[in-house]
Amino acid sequence: MTARFIDVFNGDADGICALHQLRLSDPAESELITGPKRDISLLKRVRAQAGDRITVLDIALSKNRDALDALLDAGAQVRYFDHHQPGDIPVHPHFEPHIDTDANVCTSLLVNEFLQGKQLAWAVTAAFGDNLGEAARQAATPLGLSAGQLVQLQSLGECLNYNGYGETLDDLVFDPADLYRKVRPYADPFGFIAESPAYRILKTGYQDDMARAVAVGATEARPAGRVFMLPAEKWARRISGVFGNQLAVESPAQAHAVLTAKPGGYVVSVRAPLVSRIGADQLCSQFETGGGRKAAAGINHLPESELGRFIASFFDVFG
Repeated sequence: MTARFIDVFNGDADGICALHQLRLSDPAESELITGPKRDISLLKRVRAQAGDRITVLDIALSKNRDALDALLDAGAQVRYFDHHQPGDIPVHPHFEPHIDTDANVCTSLLVNEFLQGKQLAWAVTAAFGDNLGEAARQAATPLGLSAGQLVQLQSLGECLNYNGYGETLDDLVFDPADLYRKVRPYADPFGFIAESPAYRILKTGYQDDMARAVAVGATEARPAGRVFMLPAEKWARRISGVFGNQLAVESPAQAHAVLTAKPGGYVVSVRAPLVSRIGADQLCSQFETGGGRKAAAGINHLPESELGRFIASFFDVFG
């Protein structure tokens, strides 16, 4: 059988833009495997054989290690770009890792480095979407963009990232695979901004959902951080992560937690203070379904019975 290309990517701005950069530079018809942003155990969905070429983007190796080992044992070739805590990185002749957990790096910036800046505008877009505003502006320097153009790329990154949040695909505005297909024809992000109906739909949804979120007051507010609790509604599940990003930008010396209600508990998004960008992974890894990176992390299901422990731990870590 003919070897296949399989692209496995996080459904947020970073995953989509990372894949888009690679496929602009190295076009291929590939099988797409993705999902909502928090659906990171994606490699177990891959069915591969010897010679298949698998590219993995923006999902933690530590959460996919068993599936990765199985794919390598089957003879597949795996190229892996990521910025989350990886655990032990395997050494294998068919495994090519590009992993950096620096708090000012995202997967798209790693891909940009790999491609030597060939699709830089899309990497900048992704960095803005990942709430790496300063890193995005620094990376954009060779492009010579105006302040207005940088604002446009920031808006696009935030909208692409917004689309990734939700408990299921039904919560999302677009299936991330479909959104990638809508982005794919555009070598230039400014073309997508100007011409794509998808961008206008996302921007309207983002603005509407954010307006609801900012009307919610903090449940707990101390000098070290703030905790917000959102209801069990679609708009809240969609906005939870980007709302956390906005809170972090508004008050960079504070940590922030956004808890969105779900049956039996909460989905949690945590943002470390932007002035330090450390501690989010330390906090969330204390809980069974928690993980992430130093600056931003989450818990997929925090039981109601654990709420008090979470809030206490939040202020212990960031206080």
